[in-house]
Amino acid sequence: MGQTEQSAISVMLVDDQQIIRQGLKTLLDLEEDIVIVGDADNGETALARLEELERTHQLPTVVLMDMRMPVMDGVAATGAIATRYPAIQVLVLTTFDDDDLIAQAMAVGAKGYLLKDTPSEELAQAIRTVAKGYSQFGPGILEKMIAGQQLSEVDVPEGFDELTPREKDVLRLIGTGANNREIAETLFLSEGTVKNHVTRLLGRLGVRDRTQAALLAVKLSSKLS
Repeated sequence: MGQTEQSAISVMLVDDQQIIRQGLKTLLDLEEDIVIVGDADNGETALARLEELERTHQLPTVVLMDMRMPVMDGVAATGAIATRYPAIQVLVLTTFDDDDLIAQAMAVGAKGYLLKDTPSEELAQAIRTVAKGYSQFGPGILEKMIAGQQLSEVDVPEGFDELTPREKDVLRLIGTGANNREIAETLFLSEGTVKNHVTRLLGRLGVRDRTQAALLAVKLSSKLS
């Protein structure tokens, strides 16, 4: 494969079914800003492939990860990638919207969770979203994550009262699954301003990423209305 533009998002495909990997490659090759740099049929071979890519300075930006695979499943592989290659974003693409799998994948560092019936244009956009470090969930996935938690036992973070009204607006919209562009359009702000608000509110709330902020926003929805 020849050189790609610097702006291209490099992606590795991990799925135990060759026909799925071939299909994904065919679909994603149609996207001008996405390039496939490797594939693997389970978590163990994915880690070996990443070591090879690291030696040639071709590590992917995003790994598209199946969950249920032989030898090493997607949960174990996602955890290993998050530990060894923290700059790589893992986006789960699986047939299963199982509550436990969703929780396990997110707990070990996955940035998003989609089902395999996701339309190709939505999949490509999800890859672009997680490549920027944002979270991305398919329809109903975030709701499943929230439903599995005990909302009544939520403690209000100490920094919550330090949030400005605008930061609370941003947090409320994060809880709906909105991305920075959508938040900017809703609040009539620039994306840069929204990004600054997000950074500040994450720090004040003591949460590590946007996913935790979204869960917290839903749990504290009565205080954000």
